[in-house]
Amino acid sequence: MNCTENAGAVFEQRRPFLLGLAYRILGSRAEAEDAVQELFIKWLEADRAAIATPAAWLTTACTRHCIDLLRSAHKSRVDYIGTWLPEPIHTTHQDSPEHMHELASSLSTAFLLLLERLTPKERAAYLLHEIFEMDYPQVADAVGVQEAACRKLVSRAKASLGAGQVRYRPQVGRQEQLLDAFHSAIASGSTASLTAMLSEDVELCADSGGKAAAIRETLSGIHAVRDFIGRSLHAYWQACEWLPTEINGTQGVIIRADGMITASMTFGFDEAGRVSRIFIMRNPEKLVGLQDSLDMR
Repeated sequence: MNCTENAGAVFEQRRPFLLGLAYRILGSRAEAEDAVQELFIKWLEADRAAIATPAAWLTTACTRHCIDLLRSAHKSRVDYIGTWLPEPIHTTHQDSPEHMHELASSLSTAFLLLLERLTPKERAAYLLHEIFEMDYPQVADAVGVQEAACRKLVSRAKASLGAGQVRYRPQVGRQEQLLDAFHSAIASGSTASLTAMLSEDVELCADSGGKAAAIRETLSGIHAVRDFIGRSLHAYWQACEWLPTEINGTQGVIIRADGMITASMTFGFDEAGRVSRIFIMRNPEKLVGLQDSLDMR
């Protein structure tokens, strides 16, 4: 095996970790894949003989690049049309490390939205230490700060996330019951069974990016959400194909019409196992990854 082939093998072994880190920092599958591909080119061009620990070098380079990208992304999201949500990803591949419970729970839409409260460096430091369980000296090197400053970044991140830091996921059976009740409500317009599974302060929001029809304001409260599902979603989706699948580490659903995905839906839960957040993705640019996953089946 020549040097380039060996370098490629080293990188491919680390690629799943780098993609997982980049996606959690950026909230975009497409941007994460681009970032990791750019890193691959940088890795091939690097003086690898001078790199003592390739994994640490790759983690540091990926983290710092994603921090720079996130700063630019935050600026563009100010002008985003309607609600911004992270790009949904399909997580059912058996060889994926995302099947580990803690890693999967940190992929949920609700948790990724909580991370939006943090500065780019806080977000990166928090993820590396709390999710990927790297020690403070390693995290400090990756983020590019002194260890004391790194500890402050993680501490501030924890304080900012507060009680919302909880990444609760009910048992899969409970999630499947929810999908069945939701599907029944969409098909019939009757929300009786579904209502019992919603929290009183449940919220529903949709991301269209101005590229598809969707509500732009968040609906709050069980009555408003229930009525929207029983009337509007029943009217829009009753004739569509309903495809339950794992999205962002939890059971979600893909809505398909004429062979093309028109929406996806994921959920956030309270500690009682009731639905507290409903996230609908309508932006066609953010549904490309899910479409690709279905096409590969």
